[in-house]
Amino acid sequence: MEQPQAEAYNLLRTALALFQKSPAHLEDAQLQQVRLQASKELQLENRVLNSSEAATVVISEQEVQNAFLEIRNRYDNDGEFLEELYQNRLDEDSLRAALYRQCKVDTVLAVVGSRAPTVSDVEIGIYYHVHTEQFRRPEQREAWHIFISINDDYPENTRTMALARLQQIGAKLQKKPYKFADLALQHSECPTALQGGLLGKVSRGTLYPEIDAVLFTLKEGEISAVVESEIGFHLVLCKHIQKPEILSLQKATPKIRQLMDDRAKRVCQRAWLAGLAKEADDRH
Repeated sequence: MEQPQAEAYNLLRTALALFQKSPAHLEDAQLQQVRLQASKELQLENRVLNSSEAATVVISEQEVQNAFLEIRNRYDNDGEFLEELYQNRLDEDSLRAALYRQCKVDTVLAVVGSRAPTVSDVEIGIYYHVHTEQFRRPEQREAWHIFISINDDYPENTRTMALARLQQIGAKLQKKPYKFADLALQHSECPTALQGGLLGKVSRGTLYPEIDAVLFTLKEGEISAVVESEIGFHLVLCKHIQKPEILSLQKATPKIRQLMDDRAKRVCQRAWLAGLAKEADDRH
């Protein structure tokens, strides 16, 4: 891949990573920052690709195709996709070449990372006892609701009518609480109506304060009286209560092992990259 094309791809990738915009839509200061970062990354990639480890790495056409399709599928049609490439001084061929390069760099770094020492059970145990707070799970409640908004532009949604409508639904639920999901689907004005009013498992402080305060006083399976929030009226169902707990070492081990393995790999990769940089400096 020619250097100008590699620079164009790195510039685009860095702009999207830093600012979620293509270079053409950046302010001057942002563009300067992107160019500096992209230049550093390009130099680093060149060192990786010139390493002895890179000589043993083979990238298949399928890997490149998968990476290509992942980008292509972000666009609605080929015209939009090709126009975006053109605006960033790329075309399909140069993009594939850039993706081949990126796949090779990633694979080389994965190979280097695989040299990291295996994390021992003792190290995992030490991490667990030093960072116990990370494994503390707060109480969670499976919350459902039926929502009616207040909107004076609609007669049925004036404050008085909205409250009366929800009170009627609440009266039905007092007799037939198992009808909650059906009544939510029929009457709730929240998109969650399609899931029977399911808000999901929530911790304290997640929902509107008025709903939160009521939800965490309910018993499992209990339905609240009408609750008013800043957006309207709600009936709240607490379907299940998950009590607070601290994950045991056994349950926490897979998460800790993954975290420590990833950290060890990054340390190994950084040391290797620093060695490449030193070799480059020595040659000069």
